[in-house]
Amino acid sequence: MEAPAARGGARMRLRLWAAVVVMAMAAATARAQLQVGYYDTLCPAAEIIVQQEVSKGVSGSPGTAAGLLRLHFHDCFVRGCDGSVLLDSTPGNQAEKDAPPNSSLRGFEVIDAAKTRLEQACYGVVSCADVLAFAARDALALVGGSSYQVPAGRRDGNVSVAGETNGNLPPPTANVNQLNQIFGSKGLSQAQMVALSGAHTVGMAQCSSFSSRLYSYGTNGGKDPSMDPAYLATLTTQCPQSGASQPVAMDPVTPNTFDTNYYANVAANRGLLASDQALLADNSTAAQVLGYTASPGTFQTDFASAMVAMGAIGVLTDNQGTIRTNCRVVG
Repeated sequence: MEAPAARGGARMRLRLWAAVVVMAMAAATARAQLQVGYYDTLCPAAEIIVQQEVSKGVSGSPGTAAGLLRLHFHDCFVRGCDGSVLLDSTPGNQAEKDAPPNSSLRGFEVIDAAKTRLEQACYGVVSCADVLAFAARDALALVGGSSYQVPAGRRDGNVSVAGETNGNLPPPTANVNQLNQIFGSKGLSQAQMVALSGAHTVGMAQCSSFSSRLYSYGTNGGKDPSMDPAYLATLTTQCPQSGASQPVAMDPVTPNTFDTNYYANVAANRGLLASDQALLADNSTAAQVLGYTASPGTFQTDFASAMVAMGAIGVLTDNQGTIRTNCRVVG
């Protein structure tokens, strides 16, 4: 006879599986509502304008590419891909962009520049949410990632609440079970989670995101034993205990190139965040990590596919939402 605890665990897994199925069905419906080439007639220059502004931004500051990828991710995981991360705070409301997990977001000026030109070319036609999706794709291609077609037709939400980042954005301390729960609640699979984690092959992280691994790991404090000692020593010189906001490259080898070095780093116990290194602690995610190190082409294909799936999370279409003329302001 099955023990009560076992039955409870099975019921919990069944509920989580059912929730993932429902979210996956909703995402499939959303993808069907979005269309590749959505602006071909409505605003033929839309994707070209975004690409040009992204190119300007990345050429002036290569780190902008990682910033635009992260902006799209952080937008989609809170209220869906509705451009809400772009809204500024007001006297009566603290917006998502000013929540602690979003304090280091960058790339807003690129979105602003693209939107300004789009309003001149096609007033009130192209949503901020679609600009974000196009910009992430274009930024990826500029740093070595595979380009892909972006289904469009998203509309913008007019609600942005800082507190809603809690529980929706994966913390840097998450283990695989927690990552699966957060990504699964958005209709994304474990395989897609591991692929999307590869975005950490570009960009920077603040010392505060991983300093606990250097100075206060475990109940008695200390250093994370799972981290390569030489890498740990390097990080302690880059991140003194007083340097919480100091930025450090996610991938110290090729920080501005979209490649599989992130997975090679994780495999060598050089994952920067605890949530990165956690991928090696689970057998199924570890197999995918090692597989990507051996097959960069598979990673590029899987990442592009996962980005399209992520871009369909909770989208507003048809008569839902609005088309904001200024991405920072409700209206």
